[in-house]
Amino acid sequence: MAAVLNSRKTPQAVVAVLVAAALLASSASAAITCGQVGSSLAPCIPYATGRASALPASCCSGVKSLNSAARTSADRQAACRCLKSLANSVKSVNMGTVATIPGKCGVSVGFPISMSTDCNKIS
Repeated sequence: MAAVLNSRKTPQAVVAVLVAAALLASSASAAITCGQVGSSLAPCIPYATGRASALPASCCSGVKSLNSAARTSADRQAACRCLKSLANSVKSVNMGTVATIPGKCGVSVGFPISMSTDCNKIS
């Protein structure tokens, strides 16, 4: 009798595990990665460091793409953290210049671009 009960529970357990795995996979893929942020904003680095006087169109394309990808609060918070990390890793980045880039590209990010921004408070 115990073997019969266990065999009936096994398909339910397998379904429960598969559903849990699917939910974890979908939530993990929802957040923006630092790789995406870096790739999207790489064309902006010469402008943000003062090595280019004009804002490249490819920078604005990246900003717009990243803004479109950041649909949820978790996405925007992840992008904020990655942006701060990227800014820390790029020598001679001018955060004042960085803060102007979204506006120059016609994008409203909904939070201040600053090293003092608390990314956890972004909704």
